[in-house]
Amino acid sequence: MPANFSGIWNLTTSDNFEGYMLALGIDFATRKIAKMLKPQKTIEQDGDSFTIRTTSTFRNYLVQFKVGEEFEEDNKGLDGRKCKSVVSWDNDKLVCVQTGEKRNRGWTNWIEGDELYLEIRCEDQVCNQVYKKA
Repeated sequence: MPANFSGIWNLTTSDNFEGYMLALGIDFATRKIAKMLKPQKTIEQDGDSFTIRTTSTFRNYLVQFKVGEEFEEDNKGLDGRKCKSVVSWDNDKLVCVQTGEKRNRGWTNWIEGDELYLEIRCEDQVCNQVYKKA
């Protein structure tokens, strides 16, 4: 049985977020604001169906998907691009591959104890974030 990601998660650490945002082509002012934020993720999981809300004082982002089913993702709360995404299970990890203007784009989520790990990738940049369960 895959892991249960449901819960509210608060960002505690973020490594190389600037590099990741540069790879996405995010402008200077937005990068400076985004680096200061401490977003919160609310994850609702019902089997293989997910709703992930990421909220902050600057921007909010919502993504809904079912594991194994491709969907069009509108990243207007992030870099403004649309892409095709598919999320799959890799043991207890959720792995998303995004196809669009940017190569090697996607993310991986997994849980260790009361921490949610998020690795986000774009081009040759990798950002690692850790969230603590609220």
